[in-house]
Amino acid sequence: MGTNKDGTFSAEFVDELDELLRWRRDVRRFRPDPLADGVLDEILASAELSPSVGNSQPWRWVQVVSDAPRAAVKANFERCNAEALDGYRGEKAKMYTGLKLAGLDDAPVHLAVFCVPEPDQGAGLGRRTMPQTLEYSVVTAISTLWLAARARGVGVGWVSIVEPDAVARALDVPGDWILVGYLCVGYPETLEQTPELERLGWQARTSPEVRYEVR
Repeated sequence: MGTNKDGTFSAEFVDELDELLRWRRDVRRFRPDPLADGVLDEILASAELSPSVGNSQPWRWVQVVSDAPRAAVKANFERCNAEALDGYRGEKAKMYTGLKLAGLDDAPVHLAVFCVPEPDQGAGLGRRTMPQTLEYSVVTAISTLWLAARARGVGVGWVSIVEPDAVARALDVPGDWILVGYLCVGYPETLEQTPELERLGWQARTSPEVRYEVR
């Protein structure tokens, strides 16, 4: 399905895109099955279409396949997760213990996504006053990867309860690389349109009006 002559897409395509956005979930429960041949390459190729400040393309994808770095990341997650639990009291603490916050054991693919702080590409265009746009560009690439994965029936879970420096050391990447996201990728156990945190009562989705202003 291509674009119309005026560069727009059909109403059917727009409906399907909105449906994809509704079904994009942060997956924590994965089947251990490996991804079908070529699927990860397709997903990464789609992610490479992402925009970036000055066309700098500052993202770097590191697939973590070896046992030692995977174990180091898991150990760091478990320690950070225990520390996070200490920050909650009462009902929230009880709920926290029941949350599954990472798919590190079951997801067949682990991807660490880094930002290069001074990429050769782009010649610094657009980031003199806002250098953080490099990391924002990496987040955009991750979001694109997420949608490309979901469109192929593949789930993605962003593991944020880790220490970036510890992950970087475990993966032995260049010292100036900045970890933006550690992703678990694989086929989800179940398909749920409602976010798990909403289903479990942690946080309901609030009205968009509370986040929109006109000035």
